[in-house]
Formats: sequence, C-alpha cells, structure tokens
Amino acid sequence: MTLSNWHALIQAKYRLSLRLFLLLNVMSAIFSILSPLYHMRYLALPVLLIAALSTVMLMLDAVNRLKNVDIRIIALTFGMLWAWQIYMKSGIVQDEHATYIMIALLSVLFISAIAFTHNISAFALHSLPVFLTVMWIDAGEHFLQLAYSLAVPVAGIIIQQIIQKRNDAFAQGLMSQLLEEKKRLRDLSLLDPLTGIYNRRGFQSRFDSLPATENEQRYVLLLDIDYFKAYNDHYGHMMGDKALIRVSAAIRDAVRSRDIVARYGGEEFLVLVTCATPALAKQAAERIRQRVYDLHIPHMFNDSVATHVTISIGLAPLTSAGLDEALQAADRALYGAKHQGRNHIFTSEDARAA
Repeated sequence: MTLSNWHALIQAKYRLSLRLFLLLNVMSAIFSILSPLYHMRYLALPVLLIAALSTVMLMLDAVNRLKNVDIRIIALTFGMLWAWQIYMKSGIVQDEHATYIMIALLSVLFISAIAFTHNISAFALHSLPVFLTVMWIDAGEHFLQLAYSLAVPVAGIIIQQIIQKRNDAFAQGLMSQLLEEKKRLRDLSLLDPLTGIYNRRGFQSRFDSLPATENEQRYVLLLDIDYFKAYNDHYGHMMGDKALIRVSAAIRDAVRSRDIVARYGGEEFLVLVTCATPALAKQAAERIRQRVYDLHIPHMFNDSVATHVTISIGLAPLTSAGLDEALQAADRALYGAKHQGRNHIFTSEDARAA
C-alpha cells in the first residue's frame, strides 16, 4: 500500500461515516413523522427539514457532489435541528415529558455514536445542542441520568479512538517497513548477487537516469576475462567465482564514482565512462587492465599459491546513435583485442582501421 492509497482509504472511511449519518437521520425523521412517540402526531418544521436535507445530501453524495464537505458542519446543523424538534415537541408531551426527552436524547446519541465512532468532534457537535436543550428543558430534575446517557457513548468513542490511533500507527509503521523492503528488494534486483555491482537491468536503469547533457562525452568499455573457461576448468568454479569477485572490485576501484560498472555476462563487464575525452577514456581502460593484471588471487585451498587473470578491453564512444550502437562497436573492438593476443585494449577506431 502506498501513501496515496492510505489517504484514499481514510477518505473512503470519511465518506462512509457521512453516508451512514445521513441515512440514520433520514430514517429517524421518517419514523418520527409516520410513527411518533405516544401517537401524538406533530408535523414540525425541524423534522421535515431533517428528512428533506438528509435525502438531498444522500442524492448529491451518490453523484459525487459532496467531495469537500466538512462533516462537522453537517453534524452541527443536524444537531441544532434535532434540538429544535425536541424543544418544540416537548411542549405538547406533558404526561410523559421526562420519558420523551430521555428517549429523544438517546436516539440522537445513538445516531452520533454509530456514525461518528472515529470522529469525536463530529459526535460532540451533533450531540451537544440536543444534550444542552434537554438539560434546559429538564431543569435539572434528571441531571445524573442525562449526564450518564452522554458519558457512556463519549467514553466508548474515546476508547475506540485510542485503539484506532494505535492501530493506525502500527499500520503506518508496517506500511513504511514494507515500502523500505520493496525498495531494498528493487535495489537487489538491480545488482549482480555474486559481485555486488550492477547487472544488465541495473546498468540500464542507472543509464536511463543519467541527466541529458549536450557537451558531455561518454565512452563504453566492454571487458572480458581472458581464457576464463580454461581458468574455471583448471581451478574449479569456486575459484572462478572468487576471480570474478576480485576482478569486479578491481574494475570498480579503477574508475570514478560517477562512472557506471556492471557485470554484462558470465565473465564480461561493462563500464560507462562519463565526462571524458578520448585520452581520459583510454587512461581509464589502461588503469583497469593494469589493476586486473596486478591481481594475485590466493588459492582457496592453498594460501601460498596465487593465481592471476588478464582482461581484454574494447572501447567505443557513446554517440547520438545510442547505447546499442556503442555496445556493438565496443564488442567489435573487444574482438580485435582478443585477436591481438589478449590483455590488450582496442578502440572502435582501431577496429575500423583494421
């Protein structure tokens, strides 16, 4: 899950809370109109406004017109309408006055508690106008009962919010860990597992991210370990792997940090030399050749025995023709270096002259 998906999930929960709130209000208003308490039909303006406003807003939400609405303003508006309705109807309910205001308060608290489980401010804005109105109408006769009726859902919502915040914090922490792991796995997919340098995919990714420059000259070096098959056959594949590791390290150490080094194939390596002249590119190739030539690779079963390998290098400029064309030119130059007797550097110009 990405950060944008997380925000989309939060927005979806917000809209679900709004829809549930509106639906409960329209149902309560219709029930109050069709089947009022104590069978006292009193068609007051507030309950009609609640029914009409809830219906209209549900219809607008269905066609995606309530995207940026503040749910707290809606909660306060409906809370004041319910307070108005209770005040008006309490005047005609004389015998069951206390019971009516208690049921009315509990009905509003029920709507708030169900719809605003994760939004304490919206709960307060919807419930407080009704609670204060009921307390005023009751004149303190049932203060403890009314206060308890409000305290229970408030405590429940506060506990729920504490739990939800801990769950959200855990989920966000887990999401961050997953994103870091995804990045780490992506980085690993771009690296050769044996040598730790870029593989072909990593080289292409790094090459594609290089800034485009008009005057910068870049050169492609294609390198191949000489007689590597014979080396493997003579010393074994484990020694062959050790040689690859040492050679890749020597190549990496011989170039600048801004140059790109990759394992191109089994015993082939690829280097992109950036910000260079033909002379500097040739010097970089010579440093690589010499570093590899100077390697003394200890035999894994006998420290007193050291093996050594050489490397042939083909060099070609990266032109406007693109990377593939430069690789083909470097490959032809590498073929020429092999035919010169190996442990040589051959340029694309040398290949054309030959």
